[in-house]
Amino acid sequence: MRPPESRPKPRHPSALAKIVAALSLTGALTACNSVVLSPSGDVAQQQGDLVVTSTLLMLIIILPVMAATAFFAWHYRASNKEARYDPHWDHSTQLELLIWAAPLLIIICLGAITWVSTHLLDPYRTIGRIDAATAVPADAKPLEVEVVALDWKWLFIYPEQGVATVNELVVPTNRPLQFKITSSSVMNSFFVPAMAGQIYAMPGMETRLHAVINHPGEFIGFSANYSGAGFSHMRFATHAVTDAGFDQWAQGVKAGGQANAGTLDRAAYLQLEKPSEKVPVMRFASVSPDLYNAILNMCVEPGKMCMSDMMAIDARGGLGKEGIRNVQMLAYDRGGRQAAAQATANPTAAMQRELAWVRALCRQNPGSAPDHTIKAPASPRVLSGAGLSEPQSAPIFSHGQEALAAPAQTPAHPTQISRN
Repeated sequence: MRPPESRPKPRHPSALAKIVAALSLTGALTACNSVVLSPSGDVAQQQGDLVVTSTLLMLIIILPVMAATAFFAWHYRASNKEARYDPHWDHSTQLELLIWAAPLLIIICLGAITWVSTHLLDPYRTIGRIDAATAVPADAKPLEVEVVALDWKWLFIYPEQGVATVNELVVPTNRPLQFKITSSSVMNSFFVPAMAGQIYAMPGMETRLHAVINHPGEFIGFSANYSGAGFSHMRFATHAVTDAGFDQWAQGVKAGGQANAGTLDRAAYLQLEKPSEKVPVMRFASVSPDLYNAILNMCVEPGKMCMSDMMAIDARGGLGKEGIRNVQMLAYDRGGRQAAAQATANPTAAMQRELAWVRALCRQNPGSAPDHTIKAPASPRVLSGAGLSEPQSAPIFSHGQEALAAPAQTPAHPTQISRN
């Protein structure tokens, strides 16, 4: 047995070898697709520009701080006898101004950029331009797509074309897109990085997203919010085609074929809604006109009262004891749906009369949700917020050293004060 001092010592890689190994690993980054910074949609491009602008503004502080850290560590090292040693130093006004003024100015710049972009890129706001050089025509009609997040797949309904797809989104290029988004059970997140930012899909609620895609191509969309066992496969293909190609695709779906799944009515939707994973692309040649509103109001099952009905009843003070049977129709959770559906599958004559009376009382437009869309501003160069008028410029001083000019006032809206 060798003595400990005679054993071969393990070889440690040199500093140069470590640097070479680290640099070789960075080559793997070249395979990454930076779609967020180089997207195909104008909204996503503006969002990517915000990321770049914010990063550059922050680097104005980060780079000097990193350089100063290296300089101080080197200059005030123990072996440097020429560095001034002052253990009683505790304050420098010039240094304090430099440390606090520069970050404060950058934060002000970031705040101004964030305030403007938050309003101009509001997902509920209609887009004001197709790209940086093309405004949206005044007579342009956006393509409406109704999006439903299911377990674990995506349903897309095209109300104008009367077709629907599963795990396949086809949109025309250079045309405004309006997405109405909801979920069947749990919260998800609708995200096509090449088109626009992500927005949540929530059951019983509707969110909006306005966007545009400028270049034909094949893209990927997915859920960016964990929603259960099949979340990893909750992806869908996104095809951006020309207007003629989109019309041809829609006609092909309506014509049917081997890949056509028939008609998407309430019964077919209840089967589709059941949890499933790795679902292939499905296409429906026709869709029930009121299906999306029934999904949104959580009343697809026969005999289920819609949320809009119940909210309208509550707004009118309720129906008293005579409406107690409505409670059986309000089990929206997963555990109570089946029991509620069985209890109301064969409503009695009295219940049918009551339901007919309730619907006549509550709804003129069955199941419709309020439209909270915000119109695009006339000019994106002004600080125009959601629901705010354009700020009016006013001179600070008038000629002749007169008093300050009063800015234009916006009429105040009367406020209702509860006395209860």
